[in-house]
Amino acid sequence: MASKEDIRSSRRLYRRSLSKEQLAQAGESIARHGLAWARKISAGSPRTFAVYVGVSHEPPTMPLIAGLHDAGHQVLLPVCEAGRQLSWVYWTPETAFVRSDYAPIDEPEGERLDSAVVSAVAGIFMPATAVDRDGNRIGQGGGYYDRLLQHLDNSGGRPPTIAVVYDDDVLPSGAIPAEPFDRPVPDALTPSGIITLGGGSDLD
Repeated sequence: MASKEDIRSSRRLYRRSLSKEQLAQAGESIARHGLAWARKISAGSPRTFAVYVGVSHEPPTMPLIAGLHDAGHQVLLPVCEAGRQLSWVYWTPETAFVRSDYAPIDEPEGERLDSAVVSAVAGIFMPATAVDRDGNRIGQGGGYYDRLLQHLDNSGGRPPTIAVVYDDDVLPSGAIPAEPFDRPVPDALTPSGIITLGGGSDLD
């Protein structure tokens, strides 16, 4: 079995090979399928979703973020804090972005809310560099989201959670080594549709 770092490196190499046109097409498809997932779990009512901004060659999420807002939902975006913790800011099209103090990314400016706010959202769109069919996930290596999911799991249950990846980032069962602190995810959102992990049936 390949190590997490080997898998992470191979997926990053693949992602860097994608053209601007491929990235744009992936962003549009992810938005379409992501909005359908949001509509299903919110029963068509305006709700709040936790999302993130895909940067560089990550799956683009700004079309999804804008689509959620246009559909009447509120959007929370993460901000990296000390101790590998996350705080959250409500996003609107007028939100400005500033350079993070803790990660090589730009983050939303605004009132920062504790991660407890995420326990009340309708769903969480979370980053991943790969997932396998068992629901094991590899992030960027910082551990921010594993800590968030652990907190939610220990405090009464997390909202529905879906990892955003490219189609080729979904690996066979057993491909990702699972560690005690890892938190599996039940679904993957890809440009081709929603994949139910852990033995369920895929959704278009």
